[in-house]
Amino acid sequence: MSELFGDDYITITDEDGVEYELEVLCSVEYQGSTYLGVCPADSSEEEDADLEVSVLKVVMEDGEEILEAVTDEEELAAVYDLLLDDYESNDDEDA
Repeated sequence: MSELFGDDYITITDEDGVEYELEVLCSVEYQGSTYLGVCPADSSEEEDADLEVSVLKVVMEDGEEILEAVTDEEELAAVYDLLLDDYESNDDEDA
């Protein structure tokens, strides 16, 4: 799937061999699958208002975990709502 730098950072490689470092904001389970809310690792906290969050689904392919973009709009909306709830509840606990 990726190289884990700790609990919050991963590196993924796209089909063209380009590597991206992402911060994992949170993860949720939905209909038996795991989804990650991620943003570019170089995003700063001052940019939170403009934070670009992507939703990636963890899938098994040839016995290996990979991440793929969610393309179904209904699935994406449902997972995004769950990720937002999880992120906000974790943020409240940290305050």
